[in-house]
Amino acid sequence: MKLDILVFSAHPDDAELGCGGTIVQATAGGQQVGVADLTAGELSTKGTVELRAQEAARASEIMGLAVRENMGFRDGFFTNDEQHQKALIQVIRSYQPDIVLAAAPLDRHPDHARASQLIVDACFFSGLLKIQTEVDDNVQQPWRPKALYHFIQSIYLKPDFIVDVSHHWSRKMKAIKAYKSQFSNDSPGPETYISNPHFLKMVEARGVEFGHSIGTIYGEGFLTDRNLGVKDLFDLL
Repeated sequence: MKLDILVFSAHPDDAELGCGGTIVQATAGGQQVGVADLTAGELSTKGTVELRAQEAARASEIMGLAVRENMGFRDGFFTNDEQHQKALIQVIRSYQPDIVLAAAPLDRHPDHARASQLIVDACFFSGLLKIQTEVDDNVQQPWRPKALYHFIQSIYLKPDFIVDVSHHWSRKMKAIKAYKSQFSNDSPGPETYISNPHFLKMVEARGVEFGHSIGTIYGEGFLTDRNLGVKDLFDLL
């Protein structure tokens, strides 16, 4: 399956929080979008791996994903090494995405920044002919995405550009709230950073702030390590 956009996130629910509106905007426009979660979030204080998988499936349905995979890396302990890079390379070469959206390069949770650099390295190495990977005994062809952008997570980072997601914000929030085990104190377990009601208020406020800064209602910010170009000044809002 050829994807237009492939999102790599460290944990189930990261993609929804960081770029759920952008995902919904793309799928609503007919683009093929997939998500690959690096871990099952097994170290989360609340919920279970099985429940989290069910919630991820529900959120995927809400966002209209073409595919969602879980890489099965160890939550909290995966590393940026050859083994993990090649696992991601296999996924990149399988789906041949034009755009990759990746975890934030700096954030409260150490998995996010570590995942960010792992994804950057894998996207580069995926384009090298002499790095060989196979799937079902079939040799894969090199593939490097045309662009890689980082979504913004808990820590505020000044975005390089903002996507207007005003028309898709409600579906983003519906996808986030599919993770009832994580974002509600009604679920078993002690209150956590993200189950505290103020966390989702922050998500809402961040969306409003980014939207306001470009003259819309809601926005999602992204970072890039390359210059952005336009063919016409009127391409800019």
